[in-house]
Amino acid sequence: MHRIAAILPAAGMGTRMGAETPKQFLELDGTPIVIHSLRRIASCALVTDIVVATRADEVARLEQRIAKEKFRQTVRVVKGGDSRQDSVAAALNEVPKDTEIVLVHDAVRPFVTTEQIARVIEEARRCQAAILGIPAMDTVKEVKRASLPEDVALITGTIPRERVVLAQTPQAFATKLLKEAFARAQADGVNASDEAGLVERIGHDVHVVLGSERNMKITRPADMELARFYLESERKKA
Repeated sequence: MHRIAAILPAAGMGTRMGAETPKQFLELDGTPIVIHSLRRIASCALVTDIVVATRADEVARLEQRIAKEKFRQTVRVVKGGDSRQDSVAAALNEVPKDTEIVLVHDAVRPFVTTEQIARVIEEARRCQAAILGIPAMDTVKEVKRASLPEDVALITGTIPRERVVLAQTPQAFATKLLKEAFARAQADGVNASDEAGLVERIGHDVHVVLGSERNMKITRPADMELARFYLESERKKA
């Protein structure tokens, strides 16, 4: 059997939410966001193993909460690091040795669909590296910081929208490729904002599978209102 492991980095502090509770543990409809995201990943029958990386003081509590879900897959909770990259690296060390594909999904993207997960896995099997992404709707400007005032920047160029996509997750990679990218990044002291960035820097093409605006990342207080709306609309359709 070809194993496919999913990693969810959930060790962030989420200070932008204006709450003491890290954003991945804030509740939507009485359930932590990270559990909603886990349910979506677990809904894909192609996924055989799941590893969640969280803060050391959250490991036991998260294990107990996950145990209530009765997921089909084996779900492990491990201690994460100070950065997303450190957390993913810690989880990557725990995936089964015979894993074919590793996908990484934000713990605060609770609306990805089973079909989107399967599609990005399928593309990763074909080309070794694939992510979900959506076209940029706004005009994108390249800027540099102005000296004063602090809230003003200077435009240095305009990037054509047709050349820009907004990266989403899951991001899926051949296991050997992802491990090589992480090893090279560690050796070079490089930190990237997503896994695709690490794979790109070692010269491997990454394909983009069309995602959706609904596959939102909850990062600000206003996002919670939209997330509640999405949950309610899904409940009405059910």
